[in-house]
Amino acid sequence: MGYQNIKFPENSLFLVTGGAGFIGSNLCEAILNLGYRVRCLDDLSTGKQVNVDLFLSNPNYEFVMGDIKDLDTCMKACEGVDYVLNQAAWGSVPRSIEMPLFYCANNIMGTLNMMEAARQNGVKKFVYASSSSVYGDEPNLPKKEGREGNLLSPYAVSKRADEEWAKQYTKHFGLDTYGLRYFNVFGRRQDPNGAYAAVIPKFIRQLLHGEVPTINGDGKQSRDFTYIENVIEANLKACLAGSEAAGQAYNIAYGGREYLLDIYYGLVDALGIKDENGNRLEPIFGPDRAGDIKHSNADISRAKELLGYDPEWSFDRGIMAAIEWYRENL
Repeated sequence: MGYQNIKFPENSLFLVTGGAGFIGSNLCEAILNLGYRVRCLDDLSTGKQVNVDLFLSNPNYEFVMGDIKDLDTCMKACEGVDYVLNQAAWGSVPRSIEMPLFYCANNIMGTLNMMEAARQNGVKKFVYASSSSVYGDEPNLPKKEGREGNLLSPYAVSKRADEEWAKQYTKHFGLDTYGLRYFNVFGRRQDPNGAYAAVIPKFIRQLLHGEVPTINGDGKQSRDFTYIENVIEANLKACLAGSEAAGQAYNIAYGGREYLLDIYYGLVDALGIKDENGNRLEPIFGPDRAGDIKHSNADISRAKELLGYDPEWSFDRGIMAAIEWYRENL
């Protein structure tokens, strides 16, 4: 269970791209805590300097300011690296609809640059962030690898393209690649601000600041919300997976199903938020978001079988930890 007892060769060097972001900074922290070396590559376009400053005093941590859209930067960043955890990407389905060319350049070409740099530098394992968005309009639940639908956004296209390129790099160039289809990750250091903020930290911030959150749609959409600790486990276990598991993408989730409206009311109750009449605060309902999938939860059996993934953080356990973190840090 978990990842605390995972062992790598002594003095292993991990490159975490997007290491100043939410998931990336948590990966950096976990690897450092295990006693291994970390090189963080980030251009701080969406990542935060504060997530770099956390680790600068650690002699096993190195920060490289750079952009994955530049191949030379990727080549230098991969020098001497054993494992690449490629988290660098721009998220948000709605923003991708506004900026399709940028998403192609950053999420597809940037990831391809990283694969090529990893190949040329003899990296052992290349683990990269994909997304549950690749399931598109496939209606069946739970979502299962190999059963994908029509893609609904440029963001989803970018992640599916990454998966296809990764297959090619495993097949033709001998780079062991492992795609992790994240399902609605949440937890400490996830940015609660901005128009494209993820729903859980955004709701918590608004409620703690006396604002009334807006739910897009009717709130009856469901997601497999996945606590950050499970994602850390998946990345590290993928680094130890056999070559027979390479060239594939895996659902990374808890395997649950939570409805947005239930999450909202759960947060309101946990935080003790009332309206002016002393009743439970009701949300505002807004229009559906373009490109959104209505329901999404994961079959994680493939990741369990081939990666040894065994998530121990349920939604309920994770949401209480997240609330506690935001209370202390907002």
